[in-house]
Amino acid sequence: MLVTSACAGLMSGWLWWHSRYQQSLAGLAGFGAMMALWCLGHVFVIHDQPQLGRYLLLANPLMPTFFLHFALRFVEQDKVKAPWLSWARRHIGWLYFLTALVVLLSWSLDAGDVLQSIALGQVFVFHSYGFLNLLYTVTLGILAHAVLWFGWRYHQGNKKRSIVAMFLAGGWGLLLATPVVFPSFGLDWFPYPMLLLPSYPVLLVYGVVRYQMLAVNALANRALLWLVMSLLLLLLMALVSSVFGQLGMRALASVPGWQLWLYSSLVLLLTAACYRPVARLAERLIYPGATLDQTLINTWRQQLSLCQNWSGLSEKAAQLLSAALKQKVQVELPLASGGPAIDSQLKIRCYPQSGRWQVELLGWDDMTPGIRLVAQVFGSLLGSSCELLAQSLQLAEAEKQQLAQQHLVEMGALAASMAHELRNPLNIISMASAGVDAELRSHIQLQLKRADRLISDMLVYSGRLQLQYNQIELEPLLQSLLQQFDWQQVKLELNIPSGLMLRVDQHRVQQVFLNLFDNANAFLRNQADATLRVEVAIKGDFIRVWVHNNGPALDPSLTTEQLFRPFISKRSGGSGLGLAIVKRIMDAHQGQISFRTDLGWPVSFELLFPKDIPDV
Repeated sequence: MLVTSACAGLMSGWLWWHSRYQQSLAGLAGFGAMMALWCLGHVFVIHDQPQLGRYLLLANPLMPTFFLHFALRFVEQDKVKAPWLSWARRHIGWLYFLTALVVLLSWSLDAGDVLQSIALGQVFVFHSYGFLNLLYTVTLGILAHAVLWFGWRYHQGNKKRSIVAMFLAGGWGLLLATPVVFPSFGLDWFPYPMLLLPSYPVLLVYGVVRYQMLAVNALANRALLWLVMSLLLLLLMALVSSVFGQLGMRALASVPGWQLWLYSSLVLLLTAACYRPVARLAERLIYPGATLDQTLINTWRQQLSLCQNWSGLSEKAAQLLSAALKQKVQVELPLASGGPAIDSQLKIRCYPQSGRWQVELLGWDDMTPGIRLVAQVFGSLLGSSCELLAQSLQLAEAEKQQLAQQHLVEMGALAASMAHELRNPLNIISMASAGVDAELRSHIQLQLKRADRLISDMLVYSGRLQLQYNQIELEPLLQSLLQQFDWQQVKLELNIPSGLMLRVDQHRVQQVFLNLFDNANAFLRNQADATLRVEVAIKGDFIRVWVHNNGPALDPSLTTEQLFRPFISKRSGGSGLGLAIVKRIMDAHQGQISFRTDLGWPVSFELLFPKDIPDV
């Protein structure tokens, strides 16, 4: 009983600590505390403190009260919303009041006494009002298990298995504690089942950690290990005591010292011999399916460090984890695009937040703790790899920007000089064309506009971008820009959250969308069932904007990098600088633009705007 009390007390403290994050465990922690006091009551009875033991044993209705409270809160979580469950949980305080009243009446009335037993020495027996106490306790225990059974019918996955574990553990504990009432019914039998009572908190801890009633950690692993070792110790001492026909601490006190030393040595030897097997057993019980070792972790770290871009890191991470778990896993990185689509419910999402990379596991709730442990360790390595890759890309981008800036300064000076030298003869040509026939004049004016647009684009591309940030509402801005074009029969679709704000340079962002809309308009106006669609979503630290159209697909020979280079144009009359200008503006906003072919549209551009841009 003393060992059981200690185990139950440790279990209660552990559950109470974790109840900060999962409130339903508070009731289970209270149950463990009352179980520890109940066992301690039997110890007091055996060791000549009958009054204190009587008080603790007559408080036993508090055990099923706490367990019922736990069952109500645990079952009601998630999708089970029965009105009677909500009513019972809201009025649980009245149940505690009634239980306290039953306990106080049991203390004040003749509810039980301590008698001599041939089998156990001094034992506690119920009589008179004590049987009301016992009946009340049994009734609450049945109600708690009925609530668990109700929840089992409606829940699925690990939640359902958790309920089964709690139901079976509760039934096992009830079976082991039943012999306690034998003397109350005149049965002077030795309660052999009670020798296994320490297994009850072991099973409770196992049910909690094995089926995810809370996050499994190393503390739970160690707790189960030491509970199992305590159970082995108790069984050994019980065996020794039964051999000599002695029970209790008083009997052990009369054992010769050399025998106690012998028993202690046997216990130490058994502990040393069983430590490793029991540790491995506990590891397998709590983390089934886990195959982690240092070699595998080092391989993961090395393979992830070789990735040079976000798409490559995403693909490699998904490949490594899928191979380790022997099932498909999807890895989502906010800056990765164009990767292969993986049909899997298991996802690991890695994203930057407040200067650090966060890891989120999605769809892993129904996996065993061992599999989730592998995912958690891998996610930690992936987060570190993302941070290193981000730093590496930032350094590379800084060097690239420095070289590009130097090139643009030279190009800007040349472009400004060329613009001045070219616009003068162009103006002369424009004035001279006034005297020619209308058809020729129209053709000349068209070519002059093309030349002027080319000069303007060169000045914009080569010039220094000085951004003036301000808050703008995205939806009205896009609506006004779309109205500047003659869309003819093109269908326009906008899916933009109302009131979404961007902190950007409004003039420059207008240039971005005007270039994208102008390109789309040029290819869509003469096409049947033409559609332009703009979608916006907030993911992580970025606002994502997709501009789709069902116009002709781009030349597959063009890579994404080539598409945003200057003077690469497949549009008649285009300058070849539109997308290059768009990329410059997005880079200046610390954002990104990419061409996507995996979104179900022939042409899709994805723009990433940071939600928070520091002041510059």
